[in-house]
Amino acid sequence: MASVSFVGAGRHYPGADRAAVEALDLEIEDGEFMVLVGPSGCGKSTSLRMLAGLEECDAGSIRIGERDVTREVPKDRDIAMVFQNYALYPHMTVGDNMGFALKIAGVGKAERAERVQEAARLLDLTDYLHRKPKALSGGQRQRVAMGRAIVRRPEVFLMDEPLSNLDAKLRVSTRTQIAALQQRLGVTTVYVTHDQVEAMTMGDRVAVLKDGVLQQVDTPLGLYDRPANLFVAGFIGSPAMNLLPAVVADGVAVVAGHRVPLERGVATRAGRAVTLGVRPHAWRLAEAGEGIRGTLRVVEELGSDSFVYVTPSDPALAEEVAQCVVRVDGRRRLEKGEQVGLVVEPSEVHVFDTASGERLSA
Repeated sequence: MASVSFVGAGRHYPGADRAAVEALDLEIEDGEFMVLVGPSGCGKSTSLRMLAGLEECDAGSIRIGERDVTREVPKDRDIAMVFQNYALYPHMTVGDNMGFALKIAGVGKAERAERVQEAARLLDLTDYLHRKPKALSGGQRQRVAMGRAIVRRPEVFLMDEPLSNLDAKLRVSTRTQIAALQQRLGVTTVYVTHDQVEAMTMGDRVAVLKDGVLQQVDTPLGLYDRPANLFVAGFIGSPAMNLLPAVVADGVAVVAGHRVPLERGVATRAGRAVTLGVRPHAWRLAEAGEGIRGTLRVVEELGSDSFVYVTPSDPALAEEVAQCVVRVDGRRRLEKGEQVGLVVEPSEVHVFDTASGERLSA
């Protein structure tokens, strides 16, 4: 097992307008589960492939433990990769698939069988070792791909969107299994996903990328509570944070006539144009005369909670913000078309500089 370091690592494809990954600085601790997350084209898979040696690193360096592996070929990096499409050999049994890399590496038959049996027990695959991949479900095939990585006992696991081919219910159960397995094995793991819910529920820490640039690295709760900029604020959280344009006047932010007090330092530094971020749980529904007024358009009933979608009554605000999402008690009776007011505690408000996107609040 080992730590992983990206030191100013970059990748620029010939003919591209910008770098796929630009000056990535990221430290991954020994035994840590690090998730790289972001929208399509943000550079997360390219970063993983650079670490694997499948993409050239144009700038900077990459280290695994004390070794600089920037110019090493993939087979010398002591990594094991789990792909999105499983990449299993259809003509081989499960056991042969799991042990194939060991066979190529010259590991003896007895040790090979022992390692495969050990991995099969961990992954609940013992009864399937003599089956072919076509006889398995998607979740079972994914576990076989995991087993093939485990038997190699690498220093680092790399996982490139391994759950994207599974249905929603199976994704939930499998991500729990992967997180528990990684914790049990203690192997440094770098996991790529575009699904921020997956990232938040699995990672010890999460690195958010956009357009090839690292935006923020923190624990899942740290990202949720203190997003560094507007992109992270809007990307992390489901439903997403409500982002409202506001004008600062006399130490308060004014949104559609509603005044939200600001911290003294924030009001001074902010200038006039700010963006207020409010998580769905931070709103309080009030009478229509209070707070930011709007019309309740949609109610999503989820049992213990409900999400309601409110269209602002103020035309200028409605042009910028089509709807505000509010989490309420699932037993509260609400009617579509009802006029409501949205009120938020000042301590629950995130403040961002509209021009730069950077966080202003503490």
